[in-house]
Amino acid sequence: MRSYLISAAAMLVAAGVSGSALADCETTVGVVLELTGPAGPYGQAGSKGIEMAFADINKAGGAAGCKLVADVRDDQTQANVAVDAANQLVQVKHVPALIGGIISSTTIAMLTSVTAPAKVVQISVAASSPTLTALGQQGKTNGIFFRAITSDALQSVAAAKFAVDQGLKKVSVIDVNNDFGVNMVAEFSKYYKALGGTIVSVTPYNEKQASYQAEVTKAMEGGPDALYLISYPVDGATIARAWISQGGPKKFLLNDGMNSADFIKAVGAQYLDDAYGTSSGSVTTASTDYFDKNFKAFSNIDPSAPGAYQAYDAGAIVGLAIAQAGKAESAAIRDAIYKVTDPKGEVIHAGPDEFKKALDLIKAGKPIRYEGTIGPISFDQYGDITGPFRLWRVQKGEVTTLGEVSAAQVDEMKAKLAK
Repeated sequence: MRSYLISAAAMLVAAGVSGSALADCETTVGVVLELTGPAGPYGQAGSKGIEMAFADINKAGGAAGCKLVADVRDDQTQANVAVDAANQLVQVKHVPALIGGIISSTTIAMLTSVTAPAKVVQISVAASSPTLTALGQQGKTNGIFFRAITSDALQSVAAAKFAVDQGLKKVSVIDVNNDFGVNMVAEFSKYYKALGGTIVSVTPYNEKQASYQAEVTKAMEGGPDALYLISYPVDGATIARAWISQGGPKKFLLNDGMNSADFIKAVGAQYLDDAYGTSSGSVTTASTDYFDKNFKAFSNIDPSAPGAYQAYDAGAIVGLAIAQAGKAESAAIRDAIYKVTDPKGEVIHAGPDEFKKALDLIKAGKPIRYEGTIGPISFDQYGDITGPFRLWRVQKGEVTTLGEVSAAQVDEMKAKLAK
């Protein structure tokens, strides 16, 4: 397994700041992300997002006076590798908090096998499976889990209505055979059928296959009007190419992670002009503007890359929570996460200047509310957030936003369809 140690010094150089501005102590936070494998593009953007948040907090004065250091490990988009990496960080390095993963299968594996039993705070960048909520409701997370993205139980409502509104009323589904894919299909099917849509077939696939011709052949039976592809950029591109080469209709519904320049390039932009998708959205704030203006220079990655916004927010929340706790102890960090996202607190945005303001308020004993790149953030008792959903379309190789569904609209649709 490859390990990546992002030193505080390296982050400070990237931020254009001298290490002498901080105390000599360091606080190491564990990070386990999908830097390679099918979800590699997400992890690369996510890793840089966390690095940038830590660099900004360090420039502002550090967390509880100490430099933030990220010990970043690659889980290779494999649950067993993720568990091994998390064990090394939690049991050997004794990190007080862990950020990761990007996808649900690795996140759940680390949570149930490592962080929950050890009672070490874990904040996922983009794991959206409803199973994570259920684990909290069942008392299996020890209250230490948080995530910076909305649940698929909500996104599926928006996706179902969006599909019907775009005339995609008879679809076949090909989905990745893991917790994320299974839950996404289950939730989507319920609402899509309630809106009058027809699901011709559901075909799960296993990751990293050389060919998906058999799955595509099965999915094309019954004459669907479109393909709902629930996947990741690498495997998703292979499946989409097979679908097109076998004469499948060039109409697609895509999940949030397929909003990827790598996916579009690998498939061919000319085949995706009728590709629609939903993503966990964001409310534009001063944090969003700051991130959009600075992330590309910091990382050489476009700020709209899936997971980038959420990763920055996850890093910012962990760093501010350590400052609020005044010590790098997991139980204190857990409680402090709610304090730095206090709806009654003074609003704090992203960036060194804003983080300096936050640190001063914390020292003065005043409440703060971090308003992130994805908008105002507030966690419930299970570590979930609510938020809007972005509706998008691929045209001429570019992803364009068609609209947005607010959290209130999702709740309203969900209640109506449940009757």
